[in-house]
Amino acid sequence: MSNRILRVNELIQRELSDILRKRYQTEAVMITISGVQVAPDLHEGKVFVAIMGTPDQIQERLRWLRNQAHDIRFELCRRIVLKFMPHLTYQLDETTARGNRVLHILDDIVSKEGSKPAAEEEAKE
Repeated sequence: MSNRILRVNELIQRELSDILRKRYQTEAVMITISGVQVAPDLHEGKVFVAIMGTPDQIQERLRWLRNQAHDIRFELCRRIVLKFMPHLTYQLDETTARGNRVLHILDDIVSKEGSKPAAEEEAKE
């Protein structure tokens, strides 16, 4: 990935976060922009969002964000000067949930490993 695309990704992520924080304070309080991936031709892009809450709240906030996509893109066009402003699609970022699931599995393995030696030592005595 070129440096230009990386800079555009970071710029869009920063500006999107700022727009949500300033313009949509109450609605976007549980939404974090975790990453942006823009195509090299700047026509398409993906915005990865992390949303806190119950599964119903997460789906509701994601639906709200997708409904506001046109207004957010318009505000983004006013803030960033690019030849093409990418059409952004919003996707739920599940890396945190997957990471937590992996950590939970590792904790279970460690707790099972910790209980095995104690049981084996008692059997030896």
